[in-house]
Amino acid sequence: MSGSRSRAGAAGYSPERLSAALAPLLPQFADARLCVAFSGGVDSTALLAGLARLRTRPAALRAVHVDHGLHGESARWSRHCRALARALGVPLKVVRVHVENPPGGSLEEAARTARYRALAGELRRGEVLLTAHHQDDQLETVLLQLFRGCGLAGLAAMAPRAPFGTSELLRPLLGFRRAQLAAWVGAEGLVVSEDASNLDERFDRNYLRRQVLPAVHARWRGVAGAVSRTARLAAEGQQLLEALALSDLEPARDGAALSVKALRRLAPARRRNALRLWIGSHGVPLPDARRLEEIAGPVLEARPDAHPEVLWGGTRLVRHADLIWIEPLAALSGPLRPGAEVPWDVRAATRCELPGGCGVLELKADAHGPLDLDALGTSLTVRWRSGGERLRLRPGGVRRALKSLLQEARVPPAERACLPLVYHGDTLLAAGDLWFDESVRARRGARRRARLLWKKTPHAGR
Repeated sequence: MSGSRSRAGAAGYSPERLSAALAPLLPQFADARLCVAFSGGVDSTALLAGLARLRTRPAALRAVHVDHGLHGESARWSRHCRALARALGVPLKVVRVHVENPPGGSLEEAARTARYRALAGELRRGEVLLTAHHQDDQLETVLLQLFRGCGLAGLAAMAPRAPFGTSELLRPLLGFRRAQLAAWVGAEGLVVSEDASNLDERFDRNYLRRQVLPAVHARWRGVAGAVSRTARLAAEGQQLLEALALSDLEPARDGAALSVKALRRLAPARRRNALRLWIGSHGVPLPDARRLEEIAGPVLEARPDAHPEVLWGGTRLVRHADLIWIEPLAALSGPLRPGAEVPWDVRAATRCELPGGCGVLELKADAHGPLDLDALGTSLTVRWRSGGERLRLRPGGVRRALKSLLQEARVPPAERACLPLVYHGDTLLAAGDLWFDESVRARRGARRRARLLWKKTPHAGR
């Protein structure tokens, strides 16, 4: 090893120390296929060059650079990354993304989302993504989460190893300081290209890094390591909370829903803990503290026939009788408008395409089918619930409210919203393929029988 590399190793970072950090994360390192998120800055340069200079390299090593197109210099930064990767003997791909910044949103967060979406899309089968997050990044993340009033999950910040799409994301530099990485990169004579947006103090992380943390480091020299230990302890605590939540959720599960009675038996803190894990398992954003309190309190305590709901971040949680359900609002939206109806002449077409992503109705001849085609008629209309619908399920029986039938059958909210109702004039004949009015049921001796099938879209029965 050269004199410069020896000095850099003494400063705290070297390919050998990187290898030691990777060992517990990748026990089968020699067979690993690694993809590095490479920005061209100091941190990712230290990571990529350190990997490239290992005595034993992984089975495959490559890099991906994401060009957000937000700065006039982005094309130059991409060229720099190509040149440096070529010099290191590492294949590199440049991916250009378009960053959508919604009104009132954070451009920083929008760019991050676009970057990780692009990286996930680029990963090949069997590859693991490596990022260059280090100890100072961890300190910044913990403080920002603390300022936002997060819980243990937020304080746990960035894990060394985490699921990522269908693969994993590794952060082998979390044990190193930014200064250690910069010292090694400088000693190696590696040229870096820093994103000018890292100097823009309108972004919270940059303001914290440039204005606040220098004073913090001057006063408390070991703060980065201490906060990293706090993050590790918070991660352990979060794991215990999740184990408790899984235990509490087990008796409360009812298919895709949760039992209100079972949740009520939990102490308030355990109830909120279980709800957080259950909501997060749906892949939707967690509600803020106020909405979580509303779910854990008034929603669960409401009368069974009240049907309260809570909306947040494109998500809807609704209670029906003794169950609560959660649905992305996108699953309940579409061109289906109030009062929508579709004419259906079954002589001309046995299939009826439904609007709003509600699937297809199909009438199929079947000698053993439950419907009497002659009683059904030919000119039908498909509508959707507006309230007060009733069906007589048996001859001489009472007319049952569709609302009650849906509650008893525990039909999910998304399926209720899309449930097609088949009418002849103003008479309700069928509710999807779930219930039929006794007037159209086939009796002994019926000459033409059929089945009505409702082919739902993937979201309708989720």
